[in-house]
This record gives sequence, C-alpha cells and structure tokens, in this order.
Amino acid sequence: MNIALISHPVCREHRMGAHHPECPERLSAIQDRLIAAGIEMLLTHYDAPPASIEQIARAHDRVYIEMIQSIAPQVDDVLVWIDGDTAMNHRTLEAALHAAGAAILGVDLVLNGRHHAAFCAIRPPGHHAGRGSGSGFCIFNNVAIAALHALEQHGLQRVAIVDFDVHHGNGTEEIVLNDERILFCSSFQHPFYPGTGADTRAPNVINLPMPGLTNGESFKTAVEAAWLPRLDDFRPQLILISAGFDGHAEDDMAHFNLREADYAWMTRALKRLADQHAQGRIVSCLEGGYALSALGRSVAAHLDVLLGH
Repeated sequence: MNIALISHPVCREHRMGAHHPECPERLSAIQDRLIAAGIEMLLTHYDAPPASIEQIARAHDRVYIEMIQSIAPQVDDVLVWIDGDTAMNHRTLEAALHAAGAAILGVDLVLNGRHHAAFCAIRPPGHHAGRGSGSGFCIFNNVAIAALHALEQHGLQRVAIVDFDVHHGNGTEEIVLNDERILFCSSFQHPFYPGTGADTRAPNVINLPMPGLTNGESFKTAVEAAWLPRLDDFRPQLILISAGFDGHAEDDMAHFNLREADYAWMTRALKRLADQHAQGRIVSCLEGGYALSALGRSVAAHLDVLLGH
C-alpha cells in the first residue's frame, strides 16, 4: 500500500540557534533512513501548501496568530524568543504555516481516498502550542488544526488524536478539551516537562502519565488497558497521530526506554483500529525525537507498519 509523505523545504530553514535539539538535521536523518531502508521509494511525495489564517484560527486565538505574525523576524541572523526554548528566525513563520498545511493536506488526501495514510515530516512541531500560546519548540498546533479541519470542512463526527510523544500534549489537550467529537489520548513521562496532564479529568481525554525508565512492556500494558478499548468504543472515522519518538532509549531529552519495535507495535495497534473503524485512514505528524539515528530508525519502523508490512 502506498502512503503520502508530506513536507516542505522551508521546514529545514526554521532554526533556533546552534546546538538546539530541534534542528533541521532531524528531517535529514529521517530521509536518509527511509532511503537506506528501501521505504522512500514506496512513498508518494507532496510539498505542503501553507495553511490559511482561517484554518489556523479554528485552533488558535486570532490575537495569538497576529502576535506571531507581528514578531516574526524579517532578516536573517535574528532570533525572537517566544519562551525559554522556542525561537523564531526569519523563516519560522513560513515553516509553521507549511507544517500546519501539511497536516491539513494529509487529511484531505486520506479523506478523498488518494491514500489510506499520510506522514507529515514537518517542523516546527505542534503539540505544546495552545489556543493562545506557543512553547516547547511549537508555534501552531498542527494536529489540532488538522482535526478541526476534518470535522468542520469534511463533516466527520468522530476523530481520534493519539499522542505518544514522551511529553504531554498540553497544547492539544487545551484546544480539544471537552469537545466530544475528539478523543484525545496522550502518553508521557511524569513528572516531567511540561508538568501537566496527570490530573486531567475530562470525558474525551485519556492521559497515561508514566514514570521515567518506562519500557516497552509497561507501555504496551498501559495502552492495552486504557486506550485501545476506549478507541474501539469511540469508533473514530479518522486517526491522527502526534508521532513523537523522544521516548526512545537513545534519546537523552527524556528517560523512557522504548525501542523501534515498541513504536511499530503502537502503530500496528492503531492501524488495526483504523482498518476496523476508519477505512484505514491515518494521518501522522512528526513531533519530538532528537537522537538522530534513533529518530530515523523509529520513523522507518512507523512507516513500515503504515505501509502494511
């Protein structure tokens, strides 16, 4: 089965300074591994269009969008910091618009029947961006924008967002909280950045806070108990994935002990649900993952399952 790979060259031009872990080399590591694994030739490549302000405003306050537009640098070699670890250079706004546009295009492609699945190789990531704030390397919430596009433009009634990044998707949770059309599942190390999610009580949110050193077996047990039955009962018409691979044992940004096989297992479980309820429709968007070799291998394992292997 052929899937869509959506990206844009400007996503490599967003830079937050030397030695920042969320770097353009992340996309190169993914591309190199997909070529080495023989997967790249099985993908249909698309350049992401920019999202419109109207599409972004489904998830974000217009005051916030206008603030991001107003502070975006206009010249090279200038960084504007929106929080302690999130900066904008002169290409960041453009990259963020195309990152959100990639997620939207992914939804359009799978709902129009062009592909059963899509992977968005994009940066900046999105799941820490809330309605009126960016943080944690994130400017606009790509997955939340995509979910609301699927609901409001395509008329879906039930969309699931599954976030297996090692950090809680606090921005996504803020945007979708108590929206009964969306079931949001987030697994994350706790206590850890951003320090949220462990005490959320909302009918459409299933958070899995787990301790440092969580391994694949513990992760699988928690997902099988908490997520899979609820997702099955919810019967999503589309599954969106916040695909963060920073829980890998080689990634020193956090302290999980997951491996490529664990990401493949998670993807396989979601693919079975998508095949049963959503005509196989999955759109996956890159979030974290900062150990370059581990990131490339994990994305390859993720896409190998989405390809049906």
